[in-house]
Amino acid sequence: MTLQEATKLIKECADQMNARYKKTVFDEWAIISLAQKKSRILNYIGPRNDDFLKNFANDLGALRAELVKDRHGVGDFEFTRHGVGTLFEAFVVLGDGIYLICNNTSQTMEDIAKHPQWLEAQKPFVEFSDKVRSSPLVYNL
Repeated sequence: MTLQEATKLIKECADQMNARYKKTVFDEWAIISLAQKKSRILNYIGPRNDDFLKNFANDLGALRAELVKDRHGVGDFEFTRHGVGTLFEAFVVLGDGIYLICNNTSQTMEDIAKHPQWLEAQKPFVEFSDKVRSSPLVYNL
């Protein structure tokens, strides 16, 4: 899939998750490339556009160890329960060296998961990851 197609799917997924959760699950969605050992933002949706890249290394927090491992395939995802504030809660592998970072800048994943609609809100997220698995994002830098 293209960057434009991925962005459209992300917006649809976010809308579906928020509708099922009955409030915003993740207020920050960023497609990033870590190819060639350089961090690049390919697309960003969220409240802190200017600060996202500047704070990226710190905000990886507990997800850093999982993100740098080469054991995740396209469509795989990880969550962390310890992403407080701007520390990222989740990522999805979109393609070779390309990731979707998901974050709630005001709640932790532990707080999000306590909501009674969390299980229902996960369904669009899993469907999104399945779509990515069948059609990875290809982006030429």
